[in-house]
Amino acid sequence: MAIESVARAGAPAALRTAADRAFEALRVAIVEGELPPGAPLTEVEQASRLGVSRTPVREAFARLIAAGLATERGPRSLIVSHIEPDDVTALFDLRRALDEQAARLVAQVAAAETVPATMARGGASHARTRTRFAQLAARFAAVDATTLAADDPQRHRYYALVAEFDAALDASLSGSPYLASAIASTRVHLARVRRLARDDDERLARSAAEHGAIARAIADGDPERAAAATRLHLHEALTSIHAHLPRSGDDPAKERP
Repeated sequence: MAIESVARAGAPAALRTAADRAFEALRVAIVEGELPPGAPLTEVEQASRLGVSRTPVREAFARLIAAGLATERGPRSLIVSHIEPDDVTALFDLRRALDEQAARLVAQVAAAETVPATMARGGASHARTRTRFAQLAARFAAVDATTLAADDPQRHRYYALVAEFDAALDASLSGSPYLASAIASTRVHLARVRRLARDDDERLARSAAEHGAIARAIADGDPERAAAATRLHLHEALTSIHAHLPRSGDDPAKERP
């Protein structure tokens, strides 16, 4: 179920708005590691921290559970869900099928741009695909361990570039809405596990190069090279995440950035 559909339809608009704000604040805190795996979530504490009443926090907690970001520990008390190695492997098994096909299809869209718009169905609407991915490839090529500077400790600029890459893929998958929807549903969990390697600048620099290779293959209109570059990136990302992944028995306080 999509996150947006979890809120109760019959709830007053003001309550839904407060619950939305609470959910988004908690989601970001979990994804970015401010609330690490195993951290307790209590209504009273979170209501005070977020400046809302306990009712929208309770609604936000229900949405966190539905999204797989929190687990019930007791009455009106949750913990942030742990991410176990098997869970990450299963997520990447799904990503491999989805992302490789997405890269392949978007590269096909780019390849069609070499055909006159009158001969290629939808060619005119995708006229900027090649340019967009060529520009992304160049920007990823400019990322190295030096540019991942300490003045951006959460690496927001790097992840913003990755988000642009994702958005470019989404925009080019307009003909495959079910694939795009399936990919979108994995991203909240992907963002969370991907952040586990955020302090490893060498890995992020390699990841940038891998993203750049995918973008370049798409810009060149080479579907199989795009899929192969995606497969390599996912393999390297999974290997790195397993090396950094906290286990459920670890002390959550030690996991804070």
